[in-house]
Amino acid sequence: MKSFDRTVDYLRLSVTDRCNERCLYCRPRQYAGWNGTTDDLTDADLVRIVRVSAELGFRKFRLTGGEPLLRPNLAGIVAQISQLPGVECIGISTNGLKLPELAQPLRAAGARTVNISLDALSPETYRRVTGGDLDRVMEGIRAARRAGFEWVKLNTVLMRSLNESEIWPLIRFSSEQGVPLRLIELMPLTSRDVLTPANFLSVGEVIRWLRRREELEPMPDARLGHGPAKYYRLSRSGAVVGFIGALTNQHFCHSCNKVRLTADGRLRPCLGHHEEVSLVEALQDQTSDEPLRQVFRTAIANKPWEHSFRDSYTPCRPMTAIGG
Repeated sequence: MKSFDRTVDYLRLSVTDRCNERCLYCRPRQYAGWNGTTDDLTDADLVRIVRVSAELGFRKFRLTGGEPLLRPNLAGIVAQISQLPGVECIGISTNGLKLPELAQPLRAAGARTVNISLDALSPETYRRVTGGDLDRVMEGIRAARRAGFEWVKLNTVLMRSLNESEIWPLIRFSSEQGVPLRLIELMPLTSRDVLTPANFLSVGEVIRWLRRREELEPMPDARLGHGPAKYYRLSRSGAVVGFIGALTNQHFCHSCNKVRLTADGRLRPCLGHHEEVSLVEALQDQTSDEPLRQVFRTAIANKPWEHSFRDSYTPCRPMTAIGG
């Protein structure tokens, strides 16, 4: 499917808005959107949505949250969608806390890649940013590598006042583990207040800092996933580092290929726009998939040319409710 001559073939499905961490950039301290509720979409709903989207030309799928590994029967869902015609790649985005038990079942079910959030190597800093247990995440990273995923990637959100000093240790760690590290600019996805000069650290500033330590060799042909990261190899350490600059890269959206499905059944054409199109009513029609197809067509038609993060964007609901 096309939007501004961009091929849109990547669907990120939030399978739950629940999470076992409380990251500063994703889930506001006051947010408890799931209290007293179950996940909105059934396993059958998710499989049907993937089937219909694949028929429309979507090829890459990523299961996100919240924390997707909290979803019951996640490996079973992966196994079902991996068998659907047109599905070329299934990835998982996770904080890693439940990977020690689930990495192997997910890989066996058909998941090909896994992205793991790792915002610090200092246990104290990690806990301050996420509220989580770093030792457990490290165990999850080891489990993912043992499971044999085609790609294991680490994701770090850059926060000047919190994890700036962690960047070089994280680069060394990724090099030692033989996995790419992606450094991601902070986006206003909990509240507008999170994006202040005191917190924001641009990828350009990090690149300039790294170039004073090592030569950065561009990897323009690197295809380490389906997203917008620009990759470099560090000359001495051999580390592969990707940079995602949603705020400072003026061309960030020009090749955007993705749509998000929220955990409550809405298609969101752009993370940085409020517009969403509900699939809930279309899912209730069990006699025809045409209403579902039409919602997808509407979402693609409404996909904007670029996000609004630079235009005093104020989130109406946080990242954990939208999907990573």
